[in-house]
Amino acid sequence: MTMQGLNITKIEEKIMEINPETCKHQPIYFAAVNINLNERTIGTVDVWRCGVCKKRFCEEKQLGIESIADIVGMPNIESDEKWAVVVSKIQKGKDKWKLVKLKENGTLNFETVDEKIIKLKIKNYKIEDDHHWSFLIDDNVRKAVEI
Repeated sequence: MTMQGLNITKIEEKIMEINPETCKHQPIYFAAVNINLNERTIGTVDVWRCGVCKKRFCEEKQLGIESIADIVGMPNIESDEKWAVVVSKIQKGKDKWKLVKLKENGTLNFETVDEKIIKLKIKNYKIEDDHHWSFLIDDNVRKAVEI
């Protein structure tokens, strides 16, 4: 084995040792997921990735919404969660979708437009509900999703 091969292996081992939960994240813009309605972009999920541990962070951007986010910095996500978009089959326009964190199974307390909290069932990182559906951000990076 060449010396160069050993160096690559040592670098790979070093990367594998970095724990995303204890990393002092250095987020770098990674990509976007466009949210389209009738082939027109109505919003975007910006995906950021830590340059050290590769953990991903997401921010929701809805066209026409210029309010300041209530979270300063990158929103945290637990190791057992994935970023997803929940889409309402009932709502219209900008109120039709929302960025959320989904666990593999369980329920999601979801706030509706009229500020009611409803429980949505989650199975295999997907919403199982007659009035909502979801998709994972990781499966749609650099794509446009028609809702």
